[in-house]
Amino acid sequence: MLIYDSAVQILESVGFRVMANVKIVTDSSAGLTEEEIEQHHINIVPLSVMIDGTVYVERETITNEQFMEKMVAAKTLPKTSQPPLGKFVDLFDELGKDGSEVVCITMMASISGTVDAARQAAQLSNTTVTIVDSQTTDRGLAFQVLAAAEAAENGATSEAIVAKTIEVRDHSRLFMGVIKLDNLVAGGRISRAVGLVSNLLNIKIGLEVIDGQIEVTTKGRGMKTISKFLETAYSEMQKAGHIVSVGISHAGAPETAEQIADRVRELFPNVPIVVRQTVPIIATHAGQGAFALMYYTD
Repeated sequence: MLIYDSAVQILESVGFRVMANVKIVTDSSAGLTEEEIEQHHINIVPLSVMIDGTVYVERETITNEQFMEKMVAAKTLPKTSQPPLGKFVDLFDELGKDGSEVVCITMMASISGTVDAARQAAQLSNTTVTIVDSQTTDRGLAFQVLAAAEAAENGATSEAIVAKTIEVRDHSRLFMGVIKLDNLVAGGRISRAVGLVSNLLNIKIGLEVIDGQIEVTTKGRGMKTISKFLETAYSEMQKAGHIVSVGISHAGAPETAEQIADRVRELFPNVPIVVRQTVPIIATHAGQGAFALMYYTD
């Protein structure tokens, strides 16, 4: 840092203006492809998951697909953990060695303490770090991260990058369908009695993320409930204006995801769609068969 600072001072003294880069950090819940991560130089801080006593690190020792296989076979519900504070501090410090600032965009606070860990790390780091709660996750988080990365590549300041991130956040929607309620019950999201009755009655639920909170918007018996829920989502998309991108994620339900993708392609043939297996923390809470439809408008 001392060498860098001295070099900056010398250049500025003779009339050069040295602009520090802004580097982008997110957590492993972001539904990014490997190509996007590499192309835009996005830095990932991984969450971890424990399955039957064995701890796995997302993207390092377990893939999304491997997690689904292990979750289905697990004796108990897997437990997910936010990244350790030290991982954030170490990464922030490393990225700031060349004088760069950092913008870190995390999954929503309502389902994980990741954003709090990042905020604490930002206070401990020697680097100037700005933390953004995406108020969403999965591909919804990826939308914001990609917009931030592209702004950074174009030389935007951290303030402008955060503004762009919030703009994307405020123009995004996330709809999720839950087919089996077992994981929601086991994770304490709903009571065991309600879960038992719901499963006996074949209850399905539709959720939407609103202002960073998961809200139940549809509930009923059988898959007709899910079909109705999806038709509502498609209708909202048609009224939304120009859709920039669509993400469809699933928890061990590739056929459902492809059916949704086919319908979206019919409605919006020129809009890019990313279909992918969801991340462990979402699969853990939503359970096998769950899916999510996400999009944002400009």
